[in-house]
Amino acid sequence: MAAKLSAVLDVHQWNTPSYPTDKKQPPPYFTRISTHKRFTISCTSSKSPPKLSPNNKTESSSRKRKNPSLSDQLKPLSTTILADQPPNPHQSPQQQKLLSKPKSIWVNPTKPKPSVLSLQRQKRSSYSYNPQIRDLKLFAKKLNDSDPLDEAAFQAILAEIPHPPNRENALLVLNSLRSWEKTLLFFNWIRTLNLFPIETIFYNVTMKSLRYGRQFQHIENLANEMIENGVELDNITYSTIITCAKRCNLFDKAVEWFERMYRTGLMPDEVTYSAVLDVYAKLRKVEEVMSLYERGRASGWKPDAIAFAVLGKMFGEAGDYDGIRYVLEEMKSLGVQPNLVVYNTLLEAMGKAGKPGLARSLFEEMVDSGIDPDEKTLTALIKIYGKARWAKDALELWDRMKSNGWPMDFILYNSLLSMCADLGLEEEAEGLFENMKGSEYCKPDSWSYTAMLNIYGSGGNVDKAMKLFEEMSENGVELNVMGCTCLIQCLGRAKRIDDLVRVFQISVDGGIKPDDRLCGCLLSVVSYCDGEDVNKVLACLLRANPTLVAFIKLLEKEETHFENVKEEFKGILSNTAVDARRPFCNCLIDICRNRDLHERAHELLYMGTVYGLYPGLHTKAAEEWRLNVRSLSVGAAHTAFEEWLGTLTKMVQRQEALPELLSASTGAGTHKYSQGLGNAFASHVEKLAAPFRISDNKAGLFVATREDVTSWVQSRATSLASTT
Repeated sequence: MAAKLSAVLDVHQWNTPSYPTDKKQPPPYFTRISTHKRFTISCTSSKSPPKLSPNNKTESSSRKRKNPSLSDQLKPLSTTILADQPPNPHQSPQQQKLLSKPKSIWVNPTKPKPSVLSLQRQKRSSYSYNPQIRDLKLFAKKLNDSDPLDEAAFQAILAEIPHPPNRENALLVLNSLRSWEKTLLFFNWIRTLNLFPIETIFYNVTMKSLRYGRQFQHIENLANEMIENGVELDNITYSTIITCAKRCNLFDKAVEWFERMYRTGLMPDEVTYSAVLDVYAKLRKVEEVMSLYERGRASGWKPDAIAFAVLGKMFGEAGDYDGIRYVLEEMKSLGVQPNLVVYNTLLEAMGKAGKPGLARSLFEEMVDSGIDPDEKTLTALIKIYGKARWAKDALELWDRMKSNGWPMDFILYNSLLSMCADLGLEEEAEGLFENMKGSEYCKPDSWSYTAMLNIYGSGGNVDKAMKLFEEMSENGVELNVMGCTCLIQCLGRAKRIDDLVRVFQISVDGGIKPDDRLCGCLLSVVSYCDGEDVNKVLACLLRANPTLVAFIKLLEKEETHFENVKEEFKGILSNTAVDARRPFCNCLIDICRNRDLHERAHELLYMGTVYGLYPGLHTKAAEEWRLNVRSLSVGAAHTAFEEWLGTLTKMVQRQEALPELLSASTGAGTHKYSQGLGNAFASHVEKLAAPFRISDNKAGLFVATREDVTSWVQSRATSLASTT
């Protein structure tokens, strides 16, 4: 007996209107048309599916045409979704797929957890005294001194072995060989003699030598050979295989052999267990790591500092502060004293978790415990202070470095210079740069000069930037793409276009390949250039990214339809790095506004919103609606504000409810050039005579009440009616 269930769904279908080409009627950029359709869903349960008559088939196909499938309904979504990264031509589609989140491991809480590791390191075989050791050591030295590429000479020396190669003699020589190539040759020679059984220990010694040479494939071949010949794989064998795979970054292989070890019933020792934890952490399998860790602790395992460093790094990569705090509490409860490696790992983790205060406390704890920081420690802390914009703490740390004689290297110097660039500390950066010039081992390199170019470029000090550029040429220091971008940005703001063109040509001729950030910089210069300067910069952009120049030409043509613009724009964004997509859109909007292409500017803003370039542009709460333009350029912010005012006007005219407060936020950045948006936005508000005023309580915030907006709309309607 079949049971049938029917339900009628009231579905809202949203249609986006196409843009009219008639310029007299501006397009409704952000409006939607709502229609209603009713669909009936029928569910029938039966032991066998009912057979369809020809009439039923016709009816079914008719219903399919009326009610499209879910995949057909979702198909339009593909036109508004961009890939997370531009396609990599060197990767196959399988390599571009994302790894799924691992499933958690369930353990029955009513049963005791089984032991998952051996708490004793595998015992090594003891060697008895060999009276022939002196002769064999000299023989091994002769093998080590031979040419590793001359296999024939090596074979000739083997024939001179002073004593018969029995088990003990062969093992002693095998242990004495240094290079993995000679170890493998000697091992194969012993096997060909077939004088005694080749036991597990011979394979283990050979594998360890191969591990030093990072020869995982040879190790895996020997392991498979052991399995085929029935030679036992012990704890040391598996540990060597797993740790070699880890060193070679073959993490999937390490997991594969670890799981095979468990299937044989052999328990890993503490060293192997820590290595596997690190492998799972590098694979970002957090749940597996924590499951292994907890089961190991239940077996009586006391993790060492290295194991905790693995956990700290894993939580740091995820920016998980609770996980970092868990590691610290576990170490404290077990009485494990962190070493320098652990402190460095935890400091980097604190930085990724955005906890500068806790990083500072951890650093002071480390120093108080008597551990001196190294270059890695200080670099991590400097980066944390720079990211948090803690200039005072960073400079105090720099003074402590000099007074305590703490070690300095290239990375630390360059990190300090980058921090000065982020914080606008020009004088301090110049002092550091001079220190580097006077240093015996840390002379300024390309990244040091790039940091200084960034500092001068951000401060608008174009003369010093050009002087530094000439100094780089004299000293033979190559300009990298980031330094070129900083210099071009500085020259563009100063309107020194001829110098900009010269720097660009020298850079590209010198081998620099323009990236998306450099193209965005050139696009930005185009947006505020005039006259012949525009063509000069466009010529540079044509050499860097011809597609962008062609798109600008397309925007200028009146006959270009919106759908064509949309298709070309999506293609440009899809082949652009994610962090450069919004700057591209901002600059293109600015170019359109500067050329009086206001409709195109609105179209680009609409497409940027559809493609997710401006998340959080509008926020709505019960008492306040806010327009957030802090991530927009000046032209894009003006366009978004005009669009918002148009929407509010229509709502007032339709007598729809508005919140008590409406606001527009430009942000209050600390950078020198970030102040321009707030000033330009204020001028535009005044030009439109909009009812928004600067807030007395918060910088970069423009506010208006519901009554202000309503009165403004009504007064505009009255004045418009009187003029007509």
